[in-house]
Amino acid sequence: MRAAVVVFPGSNCDRDLAVAFEQAGADVTMVWHKDSELPEGVDIVGVPGGFSYGDYLRCGAIAANSPICKSVAAHAGRGGYVLGICNGFQVLTETGLLPGALLRNAGLKYICKTVGLKVETSASDFTAGYNAGDVIDIPIAHHDGNYFADDDTLAMLKGEDRVAFTYTDNPNGARDDIAGILSDNRRVLGMMPHPERAADAGHGGTDGVALFRALAGALTTA
Repeated sequence: MRAAVVVFPGSNCDRDLAVAFEQAGADVTMVWHKDSELPEGVDIVGVPGGFSYGDYLRCGAIAANSPICKSVAAHAGRGGYVLGICNGFQVLTETGLLPGALLRNAGLKYICKTVGLKVETSASDFTAGYNAGDVIDIPIAHHDGNYFADDDTLAMLKGEDRVAFTYTDNPNGARDDIAGILSDNRRVLGMMPHPERAADAGHGGTDGVALFRALAGALTTA
């Protein structure tokens, strides 16, 4: 598996994401936001958490118009894999690679804690390491994680089995407790919780490891 992790001004989880990919066996390249092309032969692009461009305008809005995001969108358009975590999820909605938007938390406060996530589907290369219905513990750290989509979009996501994760105890007001969603081809995942922060026992948990291992297994055998 060859992975690229995008680095924006304000990214703060890029190294964590790179390490999680590496521990799953990936060859990882860090890619600067002003680069116009992804490395040759990349299988998956990681768009990490943080505060890209200081979260000016809307979270992820400026990053979505950076030179590298045009290549990320082209990569997804060719059927490539993309994983957007926290700010990365915000970027993916701003680029239009995923539907909906991430709004200010309902309580208007930044939240940083470990939460329970229910795995809603195992029918993707991201979630194949879990069973549907599993509950896993994954950290969150966000101020704008309140997922919003209109009724028709929510019905589409559910009808197409594209809700990847939901919160067991909704921390931010997200509609239908949604914590992560998949693209229509199931190769783009956006999620607010941080699986890369639950990939080392020394950091307090390893429930995120299965996501990265499942990806590595799928891409190594592809």
